[in-house]
Amino acid sequence: MASVVAPVESRANYAITLVLVSQLVLLVLDVSAKWLSVGGMPTTEIIFMRYGMHLALLLVLFLPVTGRNLFISNNWKLEVLRGVCLLCTTGLNFLAMRYLPLTVTSAIQFSSPLIICAMSGPLLGETVGPRRWAAIAVGFIGILIIVRPGSEAFQPAALLSVGCAFFLALFSILTRKLAGVDSAQTQQFFVGVVPVILIAPVALTDWVWPSQPISWLAFFVMGVAGLGGHFLNSVAHRYAPPATLAPFNYLSLLYLSIASWLIFNQPPDQLFIVGAAIIIASGLYIWLREKSLHKANSSLDDVAAR
Repeated sequence: MASVVAPVESRANYAITLVLVSQLVLLVLDVSAKWLSVGGMPTTEIIFMRYGMHLALLLVLFLPVTGRNLFISNNWKLEVLRGVCLLCTTGLNFLAMRYLPLTVTSAIQFSSPLIICAMSGPLLGETVGPRRWAAIAVGFIGILIIVRPGSEAFQPAALLSVGCAFFLALFSILTRKLAGVDSAQTQQFFVGVVPVILIAPVALTDWVWPSQPISWLAFFVMGVAGLGGHFLNSVAHRYAPPATLAPFNYLSLLYLSIASWLIFNQPPDQLFIVGAAIIIASGLYIWLREKSLHKANSSLDDVAAR
């Protein structure tokens, strides 16, 4: 029998703080993965070690405390699907990093709040009105400005980041669905073990042993950052829905822009800044709109209860 799981609560400010901290932690993950990728390490190996370290650390830290409850889910099908989504997100992101600056890959990923809004109708039963659909359309114009299809600056690898954004949005929705269903530790077990099982056959056939000790350090750092960042993110979704938390992920774009410039000498250009600003503005509008609708619905409920 699965362990008792803490219920969903409404503590938005606490959840936002957790998300902001998780973004700093996940910045270390992205920088480490980018560094290994440009160094020629196979993408499948980077993904395998990222989740292998994640899983090993999780078992060391939580198995002695939780015991077999760590492996027991109240909805294992959603957990497996969520693990597959995260594997797709990571795989597409790491592969895109090999060809694109961190600023571009991260900016396209930040279209995920727009995709969350678009998918919230069929998957969460929410109504998306014409204003929010308009904001979604404007946001995708921002993506086109960054990607620049048909121009000499177009990089086909940008389409990998678009796919990454889609799976990230689906991952966020599934994370919310599992909030209050499974513990954060169990959620992290499944997002570790599912990718390891799926990617191992490919990674082990294309294995390259690191020649430098710093590469092993980067593998370890990826595992720690991945486990810590996603654990904080899972906990945050217990206290607030994705639509509330998504806009605050934009702060990591600033972190990644600085890291891309200082570490990889890839500063953002003017069109990138314009496109990123449009995407962020669209996401913030959707957030403000949903917040306004939530207040209106709460007022109607109060009136009906009188």
